[in-house]
Amino acid sequence: MVLIDGTLIRSQRRTGRTDRRNYSGKHRSHGLHFLALTDEKGRLIWISAARPGRTHDNTAACHDHILAHLRAAGLGALADLGFRGLDNDILDPVIVTGYTASRTHKLTPGEKEANRILAIGRAPVEHGFAHLKNWRILTKLRTDPARATRLLRALLVLTNLEVNR
Repeated sequence: MVLIDGTLIRSQRRTGRTDRRNYSGKHRSHGLHFLALTDEKGRLIWISAARPGRTHDNTAACHDHILAHLRAAGLGALADLGFRGLDNDILDPVIVTGYTASRTHKLTPGEKEANRILAIGRAPVEHGFAHLKNWRILTKLRTDPARATRLLRALLVLTNLEVNR
């Protein structure tokens, strides 16, 4: 079982029209979007390439073929509601997400309890991102996506060394 989530690594705004796609309306800031897989203890296993900040979790997972890789490895994943609709296989789901309420459909007590248990199980992925974002170099990130990807992957290794001490 792995945990999957996406995060925005904030960056300083670079000049030019090409940087407009790095603006995340959800976070109201510029940055680069990364997906990460962690184990059940919150240790980072894999981090994706940098994508523009406006990229949705579902879109990034489709471009990285996360579903196919998880099926091939025989793994399941816990994810937040940002990944809803990614795995449409009802009989054998690989990615498990929570339930969502709408104006006409209120959550039942069982669905609320399932969401609570899922949130408890997903907490380590948030801790993994928190450990990664502790690096001071990420507070002043102002570089192109290819260099940011290499930087984050190097920090992933250093973070795992630091956390596992």
